[in-house]
Amino acid sequence: MTRLQFSIIVPCYNQELYLKETLLSVKNQTYTAWECIIVNDGSTDGSEKIINDFCELDSRFSKITQTNQGLATTRNNGIRAAKGQFILPLDGDDKIGPEYLELAEKEFRNDPTIKLVYAEAKFFGTKDEHWPLPPYDYTRLLFVNCIYCSAIFRRDDYLKTEGYDTNMRHGYEDWEFWLQLLNKEDKVVRLDTVQFYYRQRAQSMISFLHEDEKRKEMETYILNKHRNKYPAFVQDGLSMNTMLEISYRLEELAQIKDSLSYKKLYRLENSIKKKLGRK
Repeated sequence: MTRLQFSIIVPCYNQELYLKETLLSVKNQTYTAWECIIVNDGSTDGSEKIINDFCELDSRFSKITQTNQGLATTRNNGIRAAKGQFILPLDGDDKIGPEYLELAEKEFRNDPTIKLVYAEAKFFGTKDEHWPLPPYDYTRLLFVNCIYCSAIFRRDDYLKTEGYDTNMRHGYEDWEFWLQLLNKEDKVVRLDTVQFYYRQRAQSMISFLHEDEKRKEMETYILNKHRNKYPAFVQDGLSMNTMLEISYRLEELAQIKDSLSYKKLYRLENSIKKKLGRK
């Protein structure tokens, strides 16, 4: 009998329109040693029927039903009930490619020192295009989340953390969790094939403005919580707003460093030095 390797945790809150597509992407995996725990976070639509249908047709699917508690708590509840060695969080409106588990299992088996595996990604829904994720780098992760929520990690490593932070009221709980899970020396692998699909939906201009406010609030929370992981100039009291501005400028630098925009590069470098109080 094949040993159960993967536990796929699917939080669901009123995702009736998308949930079937998500669960079919799990069912279609080429690697078959998995369980999928669907955590119904107090849905009031038809999600429960879809969940029940999948559980009845395939015993690898199971469910947890709870009152609405939010995404962080829902993920934590699913992971604590998991029996697999590896955890894959998958939101109830996204999809995974058919070889995601198979390719990840090979990476973990070939190199036991690997801490986390993820893959190339695409947007789908209102936008259908490649997601140009920046390369993983631990220092980059301190300032910008460069790993999406559906990366794969060991359950034993999760149990060494506090889990997904329930104080993350406006999202970004996956970024904060990666900062708990990973240290500078940890090995992270990105598969060179698209195996994750992130659903895009239409948003109003008002929602974009609100998202920007929420992002800044959550970034400040993350940076204060993990202050000891940041460079000395942050620990020494540089304001969070200034530090975040520097991080955005560093991202701009990374995007144009191989271009011929030397004047722009020079201006950005001088701006960063000025912020740091250097000449």
